[in-house]
Parts: sequence; structure tokens; C-alpha cells
Amino acid sequence: MPSLIDLRRRVRAVKNTQQITKAMKMVAASKLRRAQERMMAARPYATQMQRVLSSVAARVDPSIHPLLTAREPGPDSKTLVIVVTADKGLCGSFNTNVVKAATAFATETTARQVAMGLVGRKGRDFFRRRGFDVRYEDVGLFSALKLSHAQAVAARAIEEFTAGRVSSVYLVYNEFKSVMTQRVAIERLLPIARLDEAAGGANPAAGPGVDYLYEPSPVAIISELLPKHVESQIFRALLESAASEHAARMTAMDSATRNASDMIEGLTLYMNKVRQAAITREIIEVVSGAQAQ
Repeated sequence: MPSLIDLRRRVRAVKNTQQITKAMKMVAASKLRRAQERMMAARPYATQMQRVLSSVAARVDPSIHPLLTAREPGPDSKTLVIVVTADKGLCGSFNTNVVKAATAFATETTARQVAMGLVGRKGRDFFRRRGFDVRYEDVGLFSALKLSHAQAVAARAIEEFTAGRVSSVYLVYNEFKSVMTQRVAIERLLPIARLDEAAGGANPAAGPGVDYLYEPSPVAIISELLPKHVESQIFRALLESAASEHAARMTAMDSATRNASDMIEGLTLYMNKVRQAAITREIIEVVSGAQAQ
């Protein structure tokens, strides 16, 4: 049976841990509000650009731009998987879910050869230790996330695809649903999906036979917009991941704070029982000594 001093030390240690988790919850809640505002501001632009460019891609010859050209996977071709994780832990299953989804995607078929583009320290550490082909890595982005970070990731993905070193590019990240819910999303980034591929042949943007008037030429417009589209989709994914990370950390720290309260309550009850047993034992010893006299 532990002594009262040991129990008091343990209660004090749990209380100190509870103060830390409570402070981390408040910090995560503050960061979540700002990250959620940025994410909600970026969503409409990225969604509308994806819809419009998918519609345009369905009406032009895919050969006019390399980002539209679908390639048959060959024996030496690889799929580039951009995995977005956090730089820090203490956020529940946030990083584990992304890593598991990316690993399952990479190993679901032996015919697929996978190369990794890793954003975030946790994913970098996991995949690099396991011998995956890592083409590039970026860590420390989420401390001050900017559009330039997404542009750098997009430039590397476009370079790998246009150079023919990979046949497709996929994005794996945590999509923000609510403070309590984050969903792992796996999306094809390159080649740009045509509207008939994305909507199963349906075309909600325009009826059959409807085309666009291009000014300047379709090639000039496509060449300008497609790289920006890739950048916007990656930037949206980074913002979604940042908001999801803060939400997951806030939820995890709230759960840890409540667990600490339960542990303190249980330890205090046990400590009181031990103290009461010690007092009872001392009283019995005094009474027994008085009767012996």
C-alpha cells in the first residue's frame, strides 16, 4: 500500500498535468477559431475553381496541356502521394488516421508503385523510417501557413508529373467536418479530373452541346489557370488540415483534462481511506496500550 506522502505527490503531479492540458485546450481553441475562418474563406474559391476547370477540361482536347493528359500506368511509373500531417502530436488520432489511410492506399495493390511527398513532421518521420521513396518533404509550415507554402508544394508536384516521373498525383489529408469530426480525404490532384469523370458523366454546369467562348485562346487560359488550380486545392487542403489539427488537439486536451479530474477524485478518495485506516490503527494501538496497563 502506498504511503500518504506518495499519494499526495501523485495527486500534485496529476493536478500539474491537468493545468497543462487545460492551457493547451484553450490555446488550441484560440488557434482553431482563426484557422476555421481562413478555411471557410478558402473553400468557396477552391470548390468553384475545381467545378469550372473540370467543366472546361471536359470540352477541350486533353493534349493541349500536360496537366490534363491521363497516362496509362506502366511497370516503371509511380503514383505520387502527398501526405499532409501535423508537425506536433498530442492531437488524438489525427496523425494516425492520415498515416494509416496513406499506407493502405500505397499498399492496396502490388502493381502500384508509390512515391511520397510529405508535408508535416509526423508523416515525414513515419514514412522515412519505413523505406518509402520520398521525393520531397516540408516541415514547420503550420506555424505560419501561407499561400507560398502551397505554391511550393504544387510546383514540386507539377514538376514530377510533367517530367513523367509519376503518372498521377494524389492528396491525403484530414478534411474538417466539425470540431468533433475530421474525415480523412484521398483526392486525385493530377491529372486534372474532367467533369464527366468527377460527376459520372453528368454535367450540371451546362447542358449538352454548350461550349465556352475563350478570350484569349483556350491554350493560354488553360496554361494560366491549371497551375493556379493545383495551388488552390493544395492550399485548401493545408487549411483544412490545420483547422482539423487544432480541433483534434482541443478535443484531446479536453478529454485529458476530464480524465485528470477523474484520476484526482479517485486518488483523493483512496488517500482519504488510507489516512482513515492509519488513524484507526493508531487509535487501536493507543487503546490496546492503555488496557495493557
